[in-house]
Amino acid sequence: MNKYVLGICTLNEGEKIKEVVRKFSDYSVYDVIILDDGSTDHAIEALPRNPHIHYLRNDKNMGAGHGVRRILFYAKEKGYEAVFFVAGNNKDTPGDIYKLKAAAEEGFDLVQGSRYLPGGGYGQMPFYRVFATRIVHPLLFSLITARRITDSTNGFRSVRLKVLDDKRIDLYQDWLDRYELEPYLFYKIIKLGYRYKEVPVTKIYPPKAQGYTKMKPITGWWSILRPLVYLGLGIKK
Repeated sequence: MNKYVLGICTLNEGEKIKEVVRKFSDYSVYDVIILDDGSTDHAIEALPRNPHIHYLRNDKNMGAGHGVRRILFYAKEKGYEAVFFVAGNNKDTPGDIYKLKAAAEEGFDLVQGSRYLPGGGYGQMPFYRVFATRIVHPLLFSLITARRITDSTNGFRSVRLKVLDDKRIDLYQDWLDRYELEPYLFYKIIKLGYRYKEVPVTKIYPPKAQGYTKMKPITGWWSILRPLVYLGLGIKK
């Protein structure tokens, strides 16, 4: 057993999840947890079985936040030190994992991957997503945290599991099951005084024909913006 584990949420990703598991396979550094959020494409059944890969499954789709929460607490129960989160649709770069690892070993509690720092990059992103992820969300997130954050929506990040012991961080609130949990956790890490750091990473979207996102244009973006409204106005804690 390694002290680090890769967390991957997947929902009907077909060949993409197979490629993710093939690329992210440095079992000398990390183990892997794959959370199947109610897939019906049977792609998970074709993935390798070995002692370094843990499989979790939801019988129906429960949402990205639910999946991230389940991975975090499962990893904590198993005794891992930190989780490195990777997209299940083959957008992330394997070499960037070592940037998360290096920063985690410097003592940072949350390490956030950023496409928009010098040295980072992105490709094949629709213009509206570039605008939303580079300007809209980071600007609002920076305003409510009073910290300059360049890429607040990137799911490629490291979380040190000791933060889950803090009772001021409540990941089991029923409004955090979709896309709300990740910005909520990032906000809490900053506001509670934990150590955080952004590192440059590269994120390349797959072709649209392969399905580059499960997020719906209106409800999905409200879900990821809602924590900023609720936390900024003090509606939620």
